[in-house]
Amino acid sequence: MEAYIQESIDKWLNGSIDQADKQTIENMISSGEETELIDSFYKELEFGTGGLRGIMGLGSNRMNKYTIGVATQGLANYLKKEFSGEDISVAIAHDSRNNSDFFAQTTASVFSANGIKVYLFESLRPTPELSFAIRELGCKSGVVLTASHNPKEYNGYKAYWEDGAQMIAPHDTNVIDEVRKIKGFDEVNFQENPALIETIGQEIDNKYLDMLEALSLSPDAIRNQSDLSIVFSPIHGTGITLVPNILERLGFKNVTIVKEQAEPNGNFPTVVYPNPEEQEAMSIALSTAESIDADLVMATDPDADRVGIAVKNKQGKFELLNGNQTGSLLIYYLCTKWKENKKLNGKQFIVKTIVTTELIKDIATHFDIESYDTLTGFKFIAGLIREFEGKKEFIGGGEESYGYLIGDKVRDKDAIASCAMIAEMAAWAKDQGKSVMELLEEIYSEFGMYWESLSSLTKKGKSGAEEIQKMMSDARTNAPSQLGGSKVTTLLDYQSGEATDLTTGSKTTMNYPKSNVLQFLTEDGTKVSLRPSGTEPKIKFYFSVKSDAGSSDKIETQKEILNKKIAVIKTELGLA
Repeated sequence: MEAYIQESIDKWLNGSIDQADKQTIENMISSGEETELIDSFYKELEFGTGGLRGIMGLGSNRMNKYTIGVATQGLANYLKKEFSGEDISVAIAHDSRNNSDFFAQTTASVFSANGIKVYLFESLRPTPELSFAIRELGCKSGVVLTASHNPKEYNGYKAYWEDGAQMIAPHDTNVIDEVRKIKGFDEVNFQENPALIETIGQEIDNKYLDMLEALSLSPDAIRNQSDLSIVFSPIHGTGITLVPNILERLGFKNVTIVKEQAEPNGNFPTVVYPNPEEQEAMSIALSTAESIDADLVMATDPDADRVGIAVKNKQGKFELLNGNQTGSLLIYYLCTKWKENKKLNGKQFIVKTIVTTELIKDIATHFDIESYDTLTGFKFIAGLIREFEGKKEFIGGGEESYGYLIGDKVRDKDAIASCAMIAEMAAWAKDQGKSVMELLEEIYSEFGMYWESLSSLTKKGKSGAEEIQKMMSDARTNAPSQLGGSKVTTLLDYQSGEATDLTTGSKTTMNYPKSNVLQFLTEDGTKVSLRPSGTEPKIKFYFSVKSDAGSSDKIETQKEILNKKIAVIKTELGLA
């Protein structure tokens, strides 16, 4: 075992952690669990695109009361420096994961012990409501304990700033600096001050739901289609607390909750992976929808910031839509209704991430609405909203990984708002005699057939992280000359901040924060992106291809052609 790992283990064993936890570590040593020890202690968890996230257990690279305590102490120290002389308060929420409530209470204890006022949700709540609460209560920061859609052994700690958005530079790195200054657990004040902890719940729920209700754009369509048959699953998570409420408020009277997945449960007993991006996680909801001949299926992840949907195709069978398709439908609906309702005045904008479909940009351009790209991570979308506050009006936006935001009262992806708007969009389409799938095909016919695919390679532990790093390095130095039969013309390297014309060798500077992302662009408009995940031990490959769709009866043929093209590219990259 390398010396620095042993030093990390010794620091824990000699530190002020509970005796029972010391014994657990000593048992790992005596039983020869070297791989587990290395993975648990070889590094410290750091803030990524989703904050602090990792497998639960003992060690510096694990989620536990000590790593959470250190993170909270560091954040508390930074808040007291940044807002010196001001009253400081924070809001805290948690999802349904194992230990989330305990971790939330631990976080509240440390904040209160440092003289910071805490608003602690009485029970599990969706992540977007935490973002809303920060702004509503005038907090300087906030934390939600969640690992979003990760497997059950994970948990996480998302830190937010006073605007309700996840922290970005300089605050994220400044907090990390404060955390690193803490040399031992005896520097963490765990002694809770109950007088500084206030429980919150229904009052914030009602204000949040009032805000969502005010976003509605087609109340008449909902009244006409109030019997739209909707199946909803929270996949054992927090969506159960508010999605049924907002659908009822809007006027939807025919909502079926998937009973097998309605109960919050951190073991996620009915799924392998609590992610609405996965067909397996949606299978029970789809079966329920088929049994009652529903119109729409929606499912949210454990902290209800992502939503997956399914709609009927021309054969009457339910088909899962990917994040790009749902995002495109939402943006098209929002833009159309904003125009119809005469709300556009040239000062509106939408935002997507660099790996999200270009169809969204084309839709915005059609409606003369500005669109912007950001790096992956909703904190960057929120950053643009903050930058334009008071100057431009945010309509909506999102990312291909099933996260969307409508309006600017929340500053993170919001599956509660998304479920409300998706249901409204479906009612609006049905009111015009169209299915959601027919609406999507109309969009393809008008703007072109965009088709995207995602491949992920999981590489766990220290060796996996090194392997991912090598794959990115190799891709930088050995760019493919062609992809899918089309010449690669441009390399976008977000780490160096340079765009390279591979034909001439000329370089131009890109105006983005530095990020370990590569994109290859070809002559025919194909885009392939490589990005190590900021929250999981994965490297992700994003594929985007396009053709002219023509009439709706040609769309299925175009899908086959584009799927074959993506398959060829995957083979060229050694992924097939």
